[in-house]
Amino acid sequence: MALNKETELVTADLDEVEHASGIVEKTLTPSDQASQGRDPNPHGLERYINLSSVVNFGVIILASWESFAVTFQFALANGGPSSMFYGSILASFGVCAVGFSLAELASIDPTVGAQYRWSANFAPAAPRFWGLLQGWITVSAWCFACGGPPSILSNMISSMAIFNYPTYTPQRWHTSLIMIATIFVPFVFNLWFRKLLDGIELTGGIIHIILFIVFIVVLIVFGQRNSSDFVFHTLIDDISGWNNSGVSWGLGLLTLTFSVTGFDSVLHMSDEVKKVRTRVPRSIILACTVNALMLFIFVIILLFYMGPLDNIPSDAPLPLIYVLYNATGSKAATNALVSLVAVVCFCALFNIFASVSRLVWCFARDKGLPFSEFFAYVHPTLQLPLNALLLVGFIVTILSLIYIASTTAFNALISLQAFALHVSYFLPILFILLRKLRGPPPPYGPFKLGALGIPVNILALCYLVYVVSWMPLPNFLPVTKDNMNYAGPIFGAVLIGALLDWFISGHKRFAIPITRYE
Repeated sequence: MALNKETELVTADLDEVEHASGIVEKTLTPSDQASQGRDPNPHGLERYINLSSVVNFGVIILASWESFAVTFQFALANGGPSSMFYGSILASFGVCAVGFSLAELASIDPTVGAQYRWSANFAPAAPRFWGLLQGWITVSAWCFACGGPPSILSNMISSMAIFNYPTYTPQRWHTSLIMIATIFVPFVFNLWFRKLLDGIELTGGIIHIILFIVFIVVLIVFGQRNSSDFVFHTLIDDISGWNNSGVSWGLGLLTLTFSVTGFDSVLHMSDEVKKVRTRVPRSIILACTVNALMLFIFVIILLFYMGPLDNIPSDAPLPLIYVLYNATGSKAATNALVSLVAVVCFCALFNIFASVSRLVWCFARDKGLPFSEFFAYVHPTLQLPLNALLLVGFIVTILSLIYIASTTAFNALISLQAFALHVSYFLPILFILLRKLRGPPPPYGPFKLGALGIPVNILALCYLVYVVSWMPLPNFLPVTKDNMNYAGPIFGAVLIGALLDWFISGHKRFAIPITRYE
């Protein structure tokens, strides 16, 4: 029997695919075909992303040390220095275990659909059900995640305005307008100037590294040194209201895990990456290891040289500003350093728009979304999923406007990101682990974990379960409608919506990539 040159999307009943794992091993995805010199442009997307760009793509979209630098106020309220230091170690090892597991899967099948395609291909039963469920989880997580960086940038800009002009009082509509302004340029560049993204990746990567060195030098040279006891033994559990050291430590850990989440974004660009089966796994590995190492170093230096906590205003929305100002004594230097951090976060927005629009497009192409034909459209001239990109821009704009009406509603929606992304990592790793344990072994690509595969997969699953178990808890007590953690209920709503979609029409509509034999 000869294998067709192209993978055909078909809708198959469970009894037709109960041996799907054996079929999938021989499936050539569009990415595989391109890597072997076949069908280099299977869906109208041009492969233009080179090695340096794909590496920088994953590194910048995490920007872990920068992300933690502008959000560590949450860890200070829960757990404090102890949670920050030991949590950075746990998060670093955990994210590397998860990243290496996904890199192995990416080498097997470097597909834009990533998590939902892997769940469908490696699920021991009901592949279409798991694929559709996983697709809704991943797509929802990333669509709402698009609102995260604009809100962080808006907080940075507002905080700098307060720092320089103490009489300024930010209004919610100010925040919304800033968020919309920050998404305009990345959206336009993704629409008409995507070829310039290579240069943006390179610029962002250079700033990411150089700024890290500058921060380390500034803190060590000018910062006020704290004692080792402060760094290793100070556990704060009396600010958030929990009054329980274990719970406070676990909640403080989430700030670290948030900073290293999202490395799967490069997977969703797979159809535009040259030599995809080697470069995408390499990008994931470097994104996890480089960011984890830089985060760990930054946390140590920050804790040792941030000075006493009393020097940081308790109500400061961005403590980083006051850490730098206390160290340098210069508003100009503080403004410059914080602005450069904002530049790196801004570069990440270019990547997020590109990545999420491709994920939406791919899920629509596999008939996972309502109005799939509309969102699966690829503009013939621009060579990009135009309608999917417009949808992502629309979602971020709506999220920005929601902030005017209710900050609680806005925070509830974007809180889905970390929760759902961790769940989206869990299912494909679990399924590939079951495949390894039951046999036959999966069809490995150029990168494989070998004898370490099963232990690394188990470590990744344990890490994900531990982290997710803390995510539904509220950060502060007593719980009110304004500080309630809505991640759990929002995630539950996504699951209910996905299940309804499956029973109403998804079980007929959703297609799994299966190879036909002649």
